[in-house]
Amino acid sequence: MTDGSRMANLSEVPADSTLLVTLREKRTDETLEAILTRLSDDTIVAFKNQCQHWTDVQLDRGSGAAIREGQVICRKHGATFQLESGDCDFGPCEGSTLVSIDTAVEEGEVRLTDTDYEFVDTGGVERDPDDLSSGGRIGFWAASESRLPR
Repeated sequence: MTDGSRMANLSEVPADSTLLVTLREKRTDETLEAILTRLSDDTIVAFKNQCQHWTDVQLDRGSGAAIREGQVICRKHGATFQLESGDCDFGPCEGSTLVSIDTAVEEGEVRLTDTDYEFVDTGGVERDPDDLSSGGRIGFWAASESRLPR
């Protein structure tokens, strides 16, 4: 197929982590990141690379998302999402679901089948290294306001 939907070889998608890809949403022409992971039966699941608690927090920061016992883990909040469904079963966004992206495996290749998106590249969206606004959510407060023991 030469329709541009090929994202990776099946062998490039880990079962114990994620492969980060960049997609373009056709409706808005904006780029976004998605994570791919391989289930035990070689099915590929794909989700937007964002925690549902704070959607500017990435599950995969470029080195693979944390996966344990069939769940992807948000390193920021500890929220856990079932890989097969994207359902959050623990954490501050419990009851929410990751945004899924349709894929298929054809002849050992992972293909994007979701018509809302087009594949751009493997890897993440390029960011300005000086831009601290993306996913940081670091809070600073005066020591007198802290509730932590001194």
